[in-house]
Amino acid sequence: MRRAPYFQQAHTSRRSVFVPLQQHLANDSMKHFLILLAAIACEVVATSFLKQTEQFTRLIPSVVTVAGYAAAFYLLSIVQQHIPLGIAYAIWSGVGIVLVAFVGWIAYRQHLDMPAVIGIGMILGGVLVINLFSKTAGH
Repeated sequence: MRRAPYFQQAHTSRRSVFVPLQQHLANDSMKHFLILLAAIACEVVATSFLKQTEQFTRLIPSVVTVAGYAAAFYLLSIVQQHIPLGIAYAIWSGVGIVLVAFVGWIAYRQHLDMPAVIGIGMILGGVLVINLFSKTAGH
């Protein structure tokens, strides 16, 4: 009888090496937001390289773009197990828009006019309102 708890504990600790990433990170909501930030970063990198693919005729930028989007969607799927769909997607797309606009400004010299800056500011404000004031955000 006493061997059963020991066996279960040993089995659990041995199995934990092979548990997928999403199960390891299921305990802490801050980790979910870090995973969401990683998804955003992957999406921003992929979107930033999209122009350089030249309709997917150049290999390296095409591989970076496809890998970036694949990683972004994988990480977003992990996050959506712990953060509501609408909230996760609003943060993902809102922060992504702001960062891609910044990358476009820096890397491609794409300047934004005042209405574009105001619109992006409103998107960023919406993401901040969700994170700071919404009880739905899961933190």
